[in-house]
Amino acid sequence: MQYTHKSVVLRVLSSCLIALFFSGCEPNSNKNTTPFKADPGLCDFQIGACTKSVGATDLALSISPWNTPSEKTLSLNLTSSQTLENVKVRIEGRDMFMGIIPVNLTEIGKNSYQAPLIYGSCSSGYMVWQAIVSFEVNGVEKFTIFEFLADSDKSH
Repeated sequence: MQYTHKSVVLRVLSSCLIALFFSGCEPNSNKNTTPFKADPGLCDFQIGACTKSVGATDLALSISPWNTPSEKTLSLNLTSSQTLENVKVRIEGRDMFMGIIPVNLTEIGKNSYQAPLIYGSCSSGYMVWQAIVSFEVNGVEKFTIFEFLADSDKSH
């Protein structure tokens, strides 16, 4: 059988692509297990609630368990220094799209809200999520963003 230069190149390229594809599916036993150093600007729920001020409104967000494990049910708590209207929270990945996760808040007291939360894991081992909080005060819409690390016990 006679091969042309073009067919040889195509066979080599297709073989390389197939090898690359299948190597991505294999477990990586040489995976880097060095812990990441978390961004100091992220919420640290082990210390306590994360706070933000939006105008005259002070908000505090906490998530338990504090280490925010992936693929586990978490409890999100939001408190405000004043009465809010139309409060909404959604969770999104900061550095990569992981979907938009709506959070169904329940008012549990005056200016205090709670909701269950669950999100997926990221294969990189360092996943920063954003809790985007929007609300109205006296008919004026406002928002803020709380950033936190999933699986934060791996970063210390």
